[in-house]
Amino acid sequence: MSELTQLTAVRLLDGYRRGEFGPVEVTRAALERAEAVQPEVNAFVRLLAGDALERAAASQERWRRGEPCGLLDGVPVTVKDILLLRGAPTLKGSRTIDPAAGRWDEDAPAVARLREHGAVFLGKTTTPEFGWKGVTDSPLSGVTRNPRDPARTAGGSSGGAAAAVALGAGPLALGTDGGGSVRIPAAFCGVFGLKPTYGRVPLYPASAFGTLAHVGPLTRDVADAALMMDVISGADSRDWSSLGAASGSFSEGLAGGVRGLRVAYSPSLGGQVRVDAEVASAVRRGVERLAGLGAYVEEVDPDFSDPVEAFHTLWFAGAARVVQHLTREQRELLDPGLREICGAGVRYSALDYLAAVDVRMDLGRRMGRFHDVYDLLVTPTVPVTAFEAGVEVPRRSGCRRWTGWTPFTYPFNMTQQPAASVPVGVDGGGLPIGLQVVGARHRDDLVLRAAQALCGAPAA
Repeated sequence: MSELTQLTAVRLLDGYRRGEFGPVEVTRAALERAEAVQPEVNAFVRLLAGDALERAAASQERWRRGEPCGLLDGVPVTVKDILLLRGAPTLKGSRTIDPAAGRWDEDAPAVARLREHGAVFLGKTTTPEFGWKGVTDSPLSGVTRNPRDPARTAGGSSGGAAAAVALGAGPLALGTDGGGSVRIPAAFCGVFGLKPTYGRVPLYPASAFGTLAHVGPLTRDVADAALMMDVISGADSRDWSSLGAASGSFSEGLAGGVRGLRVAYSPSLGGQVRVDAEVASAVRRGVERLAGLGAYVEEVDPDFSDPVEAFHTLWFAGAARVVQHLTREQRELLDPGLREICGAGVRYSALDYLAAVDVRMDLGRRMGRFHDVYDLLVTPTVPVTAFEAGVEVPRRSGCRRWTGWTPFTYPFNMTQQPAASVPVGVDGGGLPIGLQVVGARHRDDLVLRAAQALCGAPAA
């Protein structure tokens, strides 16, 4: 049973096809694993064992008849508790949401697509309150811990999703990324995480953080993420900003390799970021691997300075909008850090917000021109490895907010570009290190191809 929890979604589907094992056996193993690790790691808000086993049994019968209903029939998946999942309350890490007050009868678009393709929903994973920060702890569910070292953070805001995948509690997880919230925990937990081009995966209800918020997969490997993208991408009428169908299959595009691609390598964004030596070395080795596989690699920095003030204006104003309807008594229940940034958010004027939008548009223009020359940009995902659990910033870092230690991630939410975190090793303490691959808007396929090349067979 334990061996089943280590298999990828692609391998599970092959096993179902061959009759080696079935969805019920796999789902039971994943649920047992989730229950075993939950007390120490705290990756789940709730497990949905009864529903999961019912869906697994229906899937098993379809496989017995040779009639699977979709690309993920019988594969266990988890859903971050920011996204709607029919039949389960979505509490968003907050004590201000009453689980008895909602009908909970609707799926988010990506969840609906997973359901259509036969996925088995194991449960809802943890999130910081309303997904506001780069670590995962909340007044509702407490602290989520790193599977490699429970004294360390899993990152966030999709920390529960990344921890679940890393621990074998389902090979697939659905997360959200507003400023690195898929890529940061992917890097800290040693899994693969993709933030697609904005709109490639539709989102409903719309995020109060606006077009900074993306929906994307966290998986055990790149092939699983590509398969998941083949399922969850495409238009949905509930999201006016969603894109149409991709031009081809993400899975089929993985084999293209990186030979001939123009790759820019920026180790520190032009000296703007202080990167831990072990992180820098692991990322450089990954870049050398891309060069060995035939990519044209040049060490060069994108043309922008840190847009953190503009990001804060957009992010803090969005947070203030999230809690605008709450009573004074409800606000006292909020995460103190969230309450603090909401206080800053309400003080911005419309002109302040539009000035931040101007910075964002200029940043997008600069990156658009950058990708006229370079197909991909490679950086560290995070300049540090996982730090102490239960705090927003590393101690003695001098950072005030989570954005202080995530300068490689949030700029690319502002530009709506696809970006992925690829595991490229561990530090001396065994903590994972992530390499970030960034592509031009709509070039999710190139990001996935490069990630697959990094994780594939050794260079010749």
